[in-house]
Amino acid sequence: MTPQSGSLKLHWFLPTYGDSRFIVGGGHGIPKGAAHGDRRASIGYLASIARAAEDFGFTAALTPTGAWCEDAWLTTAMVARETERLGFLVALRPGLVSPTLAAQMAATFSRHAPGRLLLNVVTGGESHEQRAYGDFLDKPARYARADEFLSVVRRLWSGERVSLDGDHLRVDDAALATLPAPEIPIYFGGSSPEAGPVAARHSDVYLTWGEPPAAVAAKIEWIRRLAEREGRTVRFGIRLHTISRDTSDDAWREAGRLLGALDEDTVRAAQAGLARSESTGQASMRDLHAAHRSDGSWRDPRALEVAPNLWAGVGLVRGGAGTALVGSHREVADRIAEYAALGIDEFIFSGYPHLEELYWFGEGVIPHLTERGLFVPPSSSAQTTSAPFLAAAR
Repeated sequence: MTPQSGSLKLHWFLPTYGDSRFIVGGGHGIPKGAAHGDRRASIGYLASIARAAEDFGFTAALTPTGAWCEDAWLTTAMVARETERLGFLVALRPGLVSPTLAAQMAATFSRHAPGRLLLNVVTGGESHEQRAYGDFLDKPARYARADEFLSVVRRLWSGERVSLDGDHLRVDDAALATLPAPEIPIYFGGSSPEAGPVAARHSDVYLTWGEPPAAVAAKIEWIRRLAEREGRTVRFGIRLHTISRDTSDDAWREAGRLLGALDEDTVRAAQAGLARSESTGQASMRDLHAAHRSDGSWRDPRALEVAPNLWAGVGLVRGGAGTALVGSHREVADRIAEYAALGIDEFIFSGYPHLEELYWFGEGVIPHLTERGLFVPPSSSAQTTSAPFLAAAR
């Protein structure tokens, strides 16, 4: 599939759990503190990341959810006041609040920041964490509840008055005083058999973590077929980290530096936490480096290159997205183009530290994407944005 000219959307990430010049451990399945996290995620710091992303023409910034980070809604509401155009892809766990309240929260955000809210629905892959929030459903039931939840939310956003007596949720005569305009897009991920039909029915953008291209292509085909049965079309997005430098050697040297800060005990503790996860996607992330953990070869960054320029090192200590695109600016652009040709429309990137790595990407990779016609920054974005601590990006 050939992507339409300038059709790609780029998003960045807000590290609401803290940032560092090293990999920050924690995330889905493991507690915060498994690795370094020495840069405080103040509103001022997060706003500096958001403003830089805005200047480079990114569409939005993803804000995570979970016990390991700060609340996504409160954080993004505050950071939104520090920016003008950037959207916010706010992560939400269905079932922890009522669908009516969630629809109202989203509509309120949209009223005060029109067109700047995107909703990332996260069902939760770790029952022990869900129980901490008072949610005792098992994984299949959580997806069934998400199906009911999103049905209510969608109907409320369309102006309907909704009553539902479902298997998991009940609402009576619900309605919104103010409707979101434009309608808020729903992003949804999940690799299990239970996740696919829910994504096909409700998602505008289906998200996958950064697996090798063949695995991503199979997942796209799976969701596309399910969506067609529902009479719908779905866009596709991918979540990746990035290490982009002027030369390939420089990029891999940086990957080696990140690995050099880890030790066997740190990796072992993180992986023990991740092994508890019920997430099919998380299991796929762990599988990418399982052999290298067992024989100790994970210390060599090139040993963790699971596809050209796709590095699994982040997933040694971080739950969720565990892979990064590593290489020269041109090589990273090549890999983005490869995923785009498979059908990926949107890319959610991050890197350590998030502010500096955003400049490496913005100054280095975006010009290549623009030259290829894959990305068209908004006319008001500052393509010449630069930071004095970075070398020439081309």
